[in-house]
Amino acid sequence: MPTPQHPQPARRSDHLQSADTSPAIARAFALLSRRWNGLILMALAKGPADLAQIRARVPGISDRMLTQRLQELTAIGLVAEDIRPTLSSRTRYALSAHGKAFLIPLAVLFLWAEDHLPASSSSASDQPATPDR
Repeated sequence: MPTPQHPQPARRSDHLQSADTSPAIARAFALLSRRWNGLILMALAKGPADLAQIRARVPGISDRMLTQRLQELTAIGLVAEDIRPTLSSRTRYALSAHGKAFLIPLAVLFLWAEDHLPASSSSASDQPATPDR
């Protein structure tokens, strides 16, 4: 009896060779190239938080920019809002399942940056080179 033909799984090198033409990698880099997105996601990796708590975890971000980025990250499904009707009615934000999955490549990128991108003595280098406002 002949054995059924099973497609061979894609090799890691196949993915790397096609990465330069992949719309998926372009979307990932577009997400990370938006100022503050990576830092907000890393801040939410510490746990759910309201606006004030996130702002404290991401020094230098304005309220307006934080609100805008949270709306964008919520719209693409990486962040979830948790609105609890209480006296203060504060909205808390948390990583969605997709946001938690994104922490894996983000953590690897963080480790790579720690090892390969030298820290500079100027505080200007701590911020992205081109503000996205």
